[in-house]
Amino acid sequence: MAKSRWLGRLTAAVLVLMALVLVGGWTAAARAEDVHWPQFRGADARGIASGTNLPDRWTETENVAWKRDIPGRGWSSPVVWGNRVFLTTVVNTGESEEARKGLYFGGDRPLPPDAVHNWIVLCLDLQSGEVVWERQVHSGKPESSIHLKSSFASETPVTDGERVYCYFGNLGMFCFDFAGKEVWQRKFPSQPTRYGWGTAASPTLDGDRLYLVNDNEQDSYLLALDKRTGEEIWRVPRDEKSNWSTPFVWHNALRTEIVTPGTGLVRSYDTDGQLLWTLAGMSSITIATPYADDELLYISSGYVMDSKRPIYAIRPGASGDISLLADATANDFIVWSLPKSAPYNPSTLVYDRRLYVLSDRGLVAAFDARDGRELYVNQRLPDGRAFTSSPWAYDGKLFCLNEDGATYVLKAGDEFELLHTNTLAADDMGMATPAIAGDSLLLRTAARLYCIRKAEPTRGE
Repeated sequence: MAKSRWLGRLTAAVLVLMALVLVGGWTAAARAEDVHWPQFRGADARGIASGTNLPDRWTETENVAWKRDIPGRGWSSPVVWGNRVFLTTVVNTGESEEARKGLYFGGDRPLPPDAVHNWIVLCLDLQSGEVVWERQVHSGKPESSIHLKSSFASETPVTDGERVYCYFGNLGMFCFDFAGKEVWQRKFPSQPTRYGWGTAASPTLDGDRLYLVNDNEQDSYLLALDKRTGEEIWRVPRDEKSNWSTPFVWHNALRTEIVTPGTGLVRSYDTDGQLLWTLAGMSSITIATPYADDELLYISSGYVMDSKRPIYAIRPGASGDISLLADATANDFIVWSLPKSAPYNPSTLVYDRRLYVLSDRGLVAAFDARDGRELYVNQRLPDGRAFTSSPWAYDGKLFCLNEDGATYVLKAGDEFELLHTNTLAADDMGMATPAIAGDSLLLRTAARLYCIRKAEPTRGE
């Protein structure tokens, strides 16, 4: 009997120990996820962070752990893995025409600039902001043009924790290890874009494959590359013309899909490049990135001059043409849609089962993410002006960065409530979507990169 009780206690102790190990492992995994921001809008492309002690108030000096002037121009977002921050920029050795806030029309520059440019990848230390390494991947005159407000470094890198993959549209993909050694590079021929606006669709990574969409006016395609070597695995031609939306790898309960919004159709492919389904009805310019939440896929397209500015919520398992019939807002695979609610540049955001829309002119709307029911619409941010960056969220708050470098902090919920506004320096034009890692918010402006972090309390507080 005593032996039986002893064995029982031992078994119970072992089970408790195993549970603690498992919980510790899960906790460590959660913490590890919190300190990585490996691609545009984070690991799941949603722009949501779950780290603790993240800041909600800052100025150009308050709660600034460090700031680093960045040479040249680049609207790519920073990406983070552990203590390493990666970002791209392109330096014009000649005279650069200054980007003007709020300008959309009249910014066409159809001819490439006639000056040598330097394409650069930077690696910074997350804690200090010091430059760990800097690599120039190309120097020469650009073969393509860009919109006045754009940059030759508008595509956000992606990292897997061992290497960083940096794509510059109309130039190529460059892979580096974390020590700054180039592993491989793959050049791409320059292709013309609509009105000479340039490129912006970032690469995405899944397993051992990099996926890249290059929609242009001459030779559009979806490309799968081996991340270890840069070798082409497959290439699928596309009918879509110029497009600026980053593809999304959708892992749903049924399969893995590569979702690619385009000007003519949304197309979804399997991992072998075979077409699964299509959806017509987008606006003529598509920029926003798709994402998924609670087994629904969210897609939006909202060019300001179009009558079609739809938002779609799509369930898994679609095949063939799932386009809506005239005046319909739902079908077997489209759970709900809003025909005229999408923003132009910013992506929408789903947070705590609410879908938030930030328009380019500073109007905010919220809908129930499950059925599209309106919660509130057309609430104007005071002196909001122009918005290009996509909103982000954490700690029950929604954050909206405008082109003047001001961030509006809203309370997440069914009603519109502006909590406060954070401002930066006068030369901090804001068009890049931030990165969030651990307790740090990384804000890139035209002039510099800020690491926003709550200040340590002084002794006695």
